[in-house]
Amino acid sequence: MNEKFGSVLGCAFMIGMSVYGVAQIWAGYIGIEHHLGAGWAIGAVVVTFLFRFSLPITIGSFFGAMNVWGWPWYGALIFAAPGLAFMALMIPGALASVFKRNEQ
Repeated sequence: MNEKFGSVLGCAFMIGMSVYGVAQIWAGYIGIEHHLGAGWAIGAVVVTFLFRFSLPITIGSFFGAMNVWGWPWYGALIFAAPGLAFMALMIPGALASVFKRNEQ
C-alpha cells in the first residue's frame, strides 16, 4: 500500500510541477509582450526551449505577474523564482560546511 501511495504522490507532484511550468511560461510571455511586444515574447519562449536558458522567461514572469495580473512584488517574486527561495534556505548550510572545511 505504501509503494502505491508513493507512486500516486509522485505522479501528482509531476502533474503539479508541469502545470506550474506552463503557468510560468505563460506569465513570462504576457509580461514580455506587455513591455516589449509579441516578437520579443515569442523569441524568449524559443530561446527558453532551444537553449534551456530560462532567465528571460523568469524575468518576464515576474513582470507578468506584477504588472499584468496585479500581484504585489513579493508574490510575483515567489511565483517567478521559487528556486531563489530554495537557494536562500541552502546558503547557511553551505557556508557552514565551507567554514568547517577550512578549520580542519
